[in-house]
Amino acid sequence: MGKRILYVLLSALLLSIPWLGGPSITLFVGFIPLLLLQEERPKRYWIYVMSTFLLWWAITTWWVAIAAVIGIVAAFSVGTALNTCAFMLYDYVLRKSTKPLAYTVFVTAWISYEYLFTIGDVSFPWLNLGQGFANSVKLIQWYEYTGMFGGTLWVLIVNLLIFNALKQWRNIRKWIIPAFAVVAPIIWSLTIYYKYREPDAEAKITIVQPNFDPYNEKFNTDPAQLDKIMAQLIMEAPDDVDMIVLPETAIDGVSEGEHINSHPSITIFRNIIQAKYPNAAVITGASSQKIYPSPEQASITARTSRNGIIYDFFNSALYIDTTTDIQIHHKSILVVGAEKMPFYKITKMFDFLTVNLGGITGQLGVDTVRTVFHSVNGMTTGTAICYESLYGAYFGEFIKNGAQLMFVITNDGWWGNTTGHRNHFSYSRLRAIETRRSIARSANTGISGFINQRGDVIQKLGWDQRGTITDNIHLNDKITFYVKYGDVIARVSGYILALSILYFVSYIFRKKHHMEK
Repeated sequence: MGKRILYVLLSALLLSIPWLGGPSITLFVGFIPLLLLQEERPKRYWIYVMSTFLLWWAITTWWVAIAAVIGIVAAFSVGTALNTCAFMLYDYVLRKSTKPLAYTVFVTAWISYEYLFTIGDVSFPWLNLGQGFANSVKLIQWYEYTGMFGGTLWVLIVNLLIFNALKQWRNIRKWIIPAFAVVAPIIWSLTIYYKYREPDAEAKITIVQPNFDPYNEKFNTDPAQLDKIMAQLIMEAPDDVDMIVLPETAIDGVSEGEHINSHPSITIFRNIIQAKYPNAAVITGASSQKIYPSPEQASITARTSRNGIIYDFFNSALYIDTTTDIQIHHKSILVVGAEKMPFYKITKMFDFLTVNLGGITGQLGVDTVRTVFHSVNGMTTGTAICYESLYGAYFGEFIKNGAQLMFVITNDGWWGNTTGHRNHFSYSRLRAIETRRSIARSANTGISGFINQRGDVIQKLGWDQRGTITDNIHLNDKITFYVKYGDVIARVSGYILALSILYFVSYIFRKKHHMEK
């Protein structure tokens, strides 16, 4: 019993290390303790499997509960259940059929689980295995072809190869294929990394990090005082700056439509631009509201006030320049438990359970288009809001729509000084590689920074600091294979899994029929 518990603890730890700031290579052996335990055929093996994945989730994402207990309950429950189902499907096929078929099911079932947890209504791809290489960008430059699911595929295959080599560990020949499976992608990646050259076109960007405590300052202080601080930070930008980027929900209470330009914060920002930066623009996060003229034009997430006004609340990004034409992108991937209830047509009655993470409670509205901002000098930019930076294919939609560089605006202060904000910053490094776009990231309390098209961190402003940083970052017009085709590996895995299950059912039927004869 003690040995089995040790297997569980070891597997959970090896899988967790990359999210705790350790090396990503532990992922290559993360499943091996579970696979070794499987060979002992313990009773109720599923309990050990479930315990492993529950521990993995707890060790790496416990901090979500600081702000949204319902969020962590949803993530733990769904994530652990899908992890366990994928692994136990492999276990069942292994016991009933051949190893090649079982290994195929293991790889494709796991990738399919990750994909489902990426595109589903309950979505939290924080622990997708491919995300675990966020701090090892020199190893995964080929993400520009595969996206993060290429990393997941790599991890699963290497685990199986090492596991089989361990059975005859004294036989050196058995280690040749596992060694090749690890080393070959790394060599390919390093070749891409050192050969890659960014295009010459540049933009000068200033990132603002106001460092307003979201619990005790951001929403409990006179907005005029916050605007004053924000204005002082904006004016730290150099005279030749192209764009100034502010974090998520930097301003509140924006009403879309004809009155938007009368908002006090927008007026202040525009006055600064007109006076000091006539060729620049401010990109800022905002809590916004849109009123619908009739019920027929309203969205499913629309609310109705006591006096009959139909409206939506959004978590938005605004593009403000010297003109009165404000461009808007609404956040489209919302955080379960914080910004939305899953399966909203059914769960709308439980709207009150969503928590306040940005000055707005209840289900938020979403955009159907990844809006790209167009500057007066011809530059095009995309702005991913907070959680949207976890999703490679979604992030790539901004690029398809013409974005030459990307901004990420966020407020990670809700989770305190935990691994959460550090992981979140690192995921932008993966998005930079997948899309080959430079990224400027503005986070309310940190970490803000600049990331180049190889995923290198050029400059950053750390946690719990107030200030600005400025840098020249490169633009790019080219479309990567991944941006063009998206999560091909995940989609193909789903088809292969379905075919494998059909083959397995046929195999069992033929075997049973043969025994009856």
